[in-house]
Amino acid sequence: MLQPADRVTHRACHLCEALCGIEIRTRGEEIVSVRGDAADPFSRGHVCPKAVALIDIHNDPDRLRAPVRRHGDKWEPIGWDEAFDLVAGRFAAIQREHGANALGVYLGNPNAHHVGSILNGPALIRALRTRNRFSATSVDQLPQHVACHAMYGHLFMIPIPDVDHTSYWLILGGNPIASNGSIMSVPDVAARLKAIRDRGGKVVVVDPCRTETADVATRHHFIRPGTDAAFLLALVNAVLELGPPRVERYGDRLSGLERAIEAIRPFGVERAAAPTGISADAVRTIATEIRDAPSAVVYGRVGLSTQPFGTVCQWLIQLLNLLTGNLDAVGGAMLTLPAVPVTGPGTKAGGPGSYKARVSGRPVFSGELPAAAMADEIETPGDGQIRAMLTIAGNPVSSTPNGRRLDRAFAGLEFMAAIDIYVNETTRHADVILPPASMLSHENYDVVFNAFAVRNVARHNAAVFEKPAGARYDWEIFNGVGAAYAKAAGVEYKTMPNPMASVAAGIRAGPYAKTLSLDSLKAAPHGVDLGALAPSLLQRLETPDRKIACAPEAFIADLARVETDILSRAVEAGALLLVGRRHLRSNNSWMHNSHRLTKGPRRDHLWIHSVDAASRSIADGDEVVLASRVGEITVTAKVTDRVMPGAVCLPHGFGQRRDGVRLSLASALHGASYNDVSDEEALDPLSGNAAVNAVPVSVRKRAA
Repeated sequence: MLQPADRVTHRACHLCEALCGIEIRTRGEEIVSVRGDAADPFSRGHVCPKAVALIDIHNDPDRLRAPVRRHGDKWEPIGWDEAFDLVAGRFAAIQREHGANALGVYLGNPNAHHVGSILNGPALIRALRTRNRFSATSVDQLPQHVACHAMYGHLFMIPIPDVDHTSYWLILGGNPIASNGSIMSVPDVAARLKAIRDRGGKVVVVDPCRTETADVATRHHFIRPGTDAAFLLALVNAVLELGPPRVERYGDRLSGLERAIEAIRPFGVERAAAPTGISADAVRTIATEIRDAPSAVVYGRVGLSTQPFGTVCQWLIQLLNLLTGNLDAVGGAMLTLPAVPVTGPGTKAGGPGSYKARVSGRPVFSGELPAAAMADEIETPGDGQIRAMLTIAGNPVSSTPNGRRLDRAFAGLEFMAAIDIYVNETTRHADVILPPASMLSHENYDVVFNAFAVRNVARHNAAVFEKPAGARYDWEIFNGVGAAYAKAAGVEYKTMPNPMASVAAGIRAGPYAKTLSLDSLKAAPHGVDLGALAPSLLQRLETPDRKIACAPEAFIADLARVETDILSRAVEAGALLLVGRRHLRSNNSWMHNSHRLTKGPRRDHLWIHSVDAASRSIADGDEVVLASRVGEITVTAKVTDRVMPGAVCLPHGFGQRRDGVRLSLASALHGASYNDVSDEEALDPLSGNAAVNAVPVSVRKRAA
């Protein structure tokens, strides 16, 4: 019961993309409870277990609360100004001796959830003058950005499934019940999936694993890892068999559609479906269901992007939605119209870079090199070799391919600084760590994920607590490092204002300026519903000719690789391919230090099908050695029919026992790091995205 001294704050959870509204009750400096906000028009009271973990993160004794400096294996306190001067001075000195590109920058996933990082971080990164920029984007959703930039003209012009109105939802490589949506902010996915079924619709899942989403779907098809591009080619051809493309609604706004169809037709249905494990009949059934449905949408997420054909897959999904008339249509795939615009005038469209990675020649997109190229750029001598690093809310040793190699590379740096709240597998190599204040002590506005929501919504997030004395917000840390670096390097740095000023300006420049302001958002603590998605893509295209580019030449050319690497390559008997999996209580490695999220049954097992286990004399619960080209790890086997024969499945984010890691709960968990066996040489060449799924591996019972 609410006590007289209790204070109630409403805001959105910032731990994943779902934007769930929460009610936080506090008594003084104590968090009494975290629960779903029943008055939130978007999440409607729904909340997942991660929200309650906000208490653990805020109170975590392992969370850093002031700057620290490393001396050997010891960490010592250091004042903010001294820390800023040390970091800036060392960066500037190394750049003077070795050039501007001797500094590297890596941005982790949590930056996307922090208004200070999104709006103020880029100013610091530009001031540092280095081309060696990396982020978690290239181990996640980069193929979606590349495909949509090529087709629609902007990296953030990603059509979102209109799940609240669709009659048919085909999901590939996604598990929204566990992820709460991904590049598709959608709280309470289970209720929305049920609503599709209740109105007579269907949900079909294609995945190497029978996921939580597959459990509640109308139907699930196992697919051999890494063959989604072939499946999608078969599906396009099956749709074309049923009649001409339904593209009348796009008028003369299509460019190259016949070229795309001409390139796809030779793959056929039977031939393209053959290596996938899904029959041609099943493909034709799906095609018929999509074409006959009043509305339908095809959606592919992280499992589709993090494989060797990620960009081709995302391109084919856009084509499928277009060919069936479901692109830019109610119940299909449409653009969100956010209060703070991320596309249109004043935004950066992104696009391929004018240079490539120094060592591997891998592509640059929107000013970032592929994260899989990071170890090469640190270890390989020559002009532009990275000798110092700044990581911001990131743990690439855990989250990028061949983590052991990157671990060694970071250990060899001349200097490293981190803006982070933990001493994790990566930041343990830092010389200085600068921790931002708790997220609950400052305002927030979700610039990124409001732009990918399945409904147009906006919410100001009020601070729950006052900022502790001596603490700094993330944007204040950027300003501190930037000002010190400007002095040390003799460059200019313009101090950035409180990011909420930029949010207010963005709202004034946005589509709801006449009815919405930051002040009106503050006066609506449960958030504001701005309406359902509506067709707008054709009016917002940013391609040079203002047409949808259906046949980007690089995508057409990459179909030859589908032919050679999928259709014409024989599958070795007994071969295994590794894929990842998501759990509702996990969200990358940093969430494993919450006791509310890590309690309960173990979730670190390697799933292996009974046929593959029997052929290797592996029993349920056996310790097994999982090996790839880059290394091996020991994990516990779970024999299950939730994974198809020929595939094994392991979750990401475990294995945090490296020396020097200060995550007491996470380090005590069972399990090993997925990215100690993922391969930095495996990638999607069109985008440079890491192919951490469909990794060739072997599994053997561990010797007693």
